[in-house]
Amino acid sequence: MRLDELLEGLQAQIAQVRATRDRVHTLLDAVLAIGSDLDLDVVLRRITESAVTLVDARYGALGVLGEEGRIRQFITVGMDQEAIGAIGHYPEGQGILGLLIREPEPLRLSDLNRHPDSVGFPQGHPPMTTFLGAPVRVRDQVFGNLYLTDKRGGAEFDAEDEAVLRTLAAAAGVAIDNARLYEDTRRRERWLAASSELTRSLLSGTEPEQVLHQVAATARRLAGADLVTLAVPFEGGDELVIEAADGEGAERVRGLVLPATTLAAKVYHSNQRVTCGSLSDEPRAASGSAAQVDLGPRFLLPLGGGEHARGVLQVANLPGGAEFSEATMAMIDGFADQAALAMEIAEHRREAEQLMVLSDRDRIARDLHDLAIQRLFASGLTLNSVLGRVSDRPQVSERIQRVVDDLDDTIKTVRGTIYALRERDRSDGRGGLRAKLLAETDQAAETLGFAPALRMTGLLDTDVPADHAEHLLAVARETLSNATRHAHATAIEITAETDGNLLRLRVADNGSGIDPAVTRRSGLDNLHQRATDLGGSFTLTPNQPTGTVAEWTVPLPPWAEA
Repeated sequence: MRLDELLEGLQAQIAQVRATRDRVHTLLDAVLAIGSDLDLDVVLRRITESAVTLVDARYGALGVLGEEGRIRQFITVGMDQEAIGAIGHYPEGQGILGLLIREPEPLRLSDLNRHPDSVGFPQGHPPMTTFLGAPVRVRDQVFGNLYLTDKRGGAEFDAEDEAVLRTLAAAAGVAIDNARLYEDTRRRERWLAASSELTRSLLSGTEPEQVLHQVAATARRLAGADLVTLAVPFEGGDELVIEAADGEGAERVRGLVLPATTLAAKVYHSNQRVTCGSLSDEPRAASGSAAQVDLGPRFLLPLGGGEHARGVLQVANLPGGAEFSEATMAMIDGFADQAALAMEIAEHRREAEQLMVLSDRDRIARDLHDLAIQRLFASGLTLNSVLGRVSDRPQVSERIQRVVDDLDDTIKTVRGTIYALRERDRSDGRGGLRAKLLAETDQAAETLGFAPALRMTGLLDTDVPADHAEHLLAVARETLSNATRHAHATAIEITAETDGNLLRLRVADNGSGIDPAVTRRSGLDNLHQRATDLGGSFTLTPNQPTGTVAEWTVPLPPWAEA
């Protein structure tokens, strides 16, 4: 009998040793499993599943902590989607879960419902009794907590379960740290690649508006956000306007004006980042983008720092979306600073290139004046002196006179070109009638796809009154618009001239001409009316071989002054 008892005891010890060996093997397998992947979400899921398997629990969860000790991510095992949907939302860190957050030490309970800190379960939550929890630390910082409930078989969690869970939590901290380092490395690579791409675009001469859209799109891709907006200030005001947007509802918020009472304006003036769990619930979001698109977690930060902030970048998710981590916000903050610096460098480069263009124009204007005009004028004088010697030969005299007249016209054209080169140097938008005509033709060139030829003769800036100048500009704008929309022309010649008595504008194109079937011509009626109001005339005649010639002629008052 004694021998049988000893054998049974030996067998029990052998079984216990085998169970311990199997558990150790299972623990080692779990450690290998959670350390075999570098994707943080996969690692967190494997940690939770391994904990449930090791202590033979029915339910398990891993709560990842965010700012102010709140649970910002909750991974569950043992519940199906129907049960999760019945609960409605993940816990916020109250009750027993909050106790483990406040006191991050392993905790075992035989009945969690009887604990003083228990606050019960929400409607739809499955009943739970036994409880085992342990913190997961990453470099001495609590990353989150493992929560396990209802050990299978109705038993309670014992000290061995606690020891196994603590070991798993320590290994999980190493795995999480590795995954985070890998994620930080990938994030930094994406950041550097995005910054380099943006810098190349800026330095290659991309239009500023396109650059702003590229900044918004890149920030959304880096942060994995649902919507990113970029608001820039109005000149001379406290309001902002959303110049670029990318993501969900971008069309609805693009161009939206943000008053000085919005969070975006606060960020712009304070140069400080602002975060919020739900943007649509923020009182100062009533006049911002959240008024157009229902938004959840988000953060706003200035684009650039100090007194040179160029705008405000808003990164947001839809309601129910994940909150942005500190690492993500730091990455976007760095990208925004890099983008602002690149934009400033590109702006200085454009200014330097513009200065070079202006210098070249000034040099060309001097050369035209000092060389071309002087030689043409000398040639004209020479031909004039020849006229007297060939007066007895009428045909020769006539031909020479035509050449002299052509030289005079060429000199006028060159002078107009010189003036045009110097007028384009003006960047303040002011100037006389010549400068405004140049601006109109430059603007029309963007739509036409080619630059109209402009010729200006006479003292347009001094002999033409302001009201006559406004009428002439309106006529030029209307005729160019007609040529753009209806004529399909490939060349346009504009002539504006005055002799002190008459003001004349002639616009000739090589387009398709006026369709006889079109009877409604409100634009042409306006041109006739403008000429009639000033006592002049407006004619529209066919051009040869194709196209239309519009001539607008009005008299000038004898007292006309600029």
